[in-house]
Amino acid sequence: MKAKEISDAFRACQQFITKELEEWDGGASFQEDAWEREEGGGGYTRTIKDGTIIEKGGVAFSAVHGKVSAAMRKQLQLEGDSFYATGVSIVLHPKHPLHPIIHMNVRYFEIDVNSYWFGGGIDLTPHYINDSLASEFHKDLKKINDKYHPDFYQKFKDWADDYFYLPHRNETRGVGGVFFDHQNESSGISKQQLFSFCEELALSFPDIYKKQVDLQELYAPNEKEKKWQLHRRSRYVEFNLLHDRGTKFGIYSNGRTESILMSMPPMASWEYDFQPNDDSNAIRTQKKLLKGINWID
Repeated sequence: MKAKEISDAFRACQQFITKELEEWDGGASFQEDAWEREEGGGGYTRTIKDGTIIEKGGVAFSAVHGKVSAAMRKQLQLEGDSFYATGVSIVLHPKHPLHPIIHMNVRYFEIDVNSYWFGGGIDLTPHYINDSLASEFHKDLKKINDKYHPDFYQKFKDWADDYFYLPHRNETRGVGGVFFDHQNESSGISKQQLFSFCEELALSFPDIYKKQVDLQELYAPNEKEKKWQLHRRSRYVEFNLLHDRGTKFGIYSNGRTESILMSMPPMASWEYDFQPNDDSNAIRTQKKLLKGINWID
């Protein structure tokens, strides 16, 4: 497959995902913002806000190319002279504390034409962890992963546990998911199969998230729950700004700042040494922000 074919397919994924989410939410529409990168390429950022379910969300597509700069070489440890990168990235921040934050991205990277890899992943960040819904999420991911390689789910699940981790807080970002990077033929499947795997993950995103929301019985949240939601969002911000590779690549490749930081929540809160002493569900959630939990069995 050529880079342009992959890029076109990822753009189609973005259009499908936004259409599905917009119809499902029913309270707001995605707005599209086209942009160009001076050094080469550009993208389309689609954002939604103040919906029935989604308070703030973004589905971004990009296809950028150019020379590997000194900053990229140093900060991202890239070798080679030129690059082509394309992908789709999604973050949804819901209104209700019982609905989880969700993130997904799939990407393709090419260095000097003859070297390539795929990367991506999907992870779930509940404000309050629901074991049953976490299990459903992981079962959905395992079903997709198993279609392409019997080792993918456990390998990528462990990778997600390690990646979506805040070492300065000694906690995971949520209940994990799957994460993979630098995947080429050495992964055991062909380039076409790797692309199909990424594409299926992307196209499955709306149904995976709908299930997380639709299985919840809601009530009006109280102030304690809203406060906890803002606290958990602050941890999301910390991870994205301190540790996320996609954020770093966007910044050091001179990407578009608004699109790079669309993953930030609409509001978050930092309170010194905050302890949820009067919220048993929050305390239970805090104790489950651990690596290595088997959510399926």
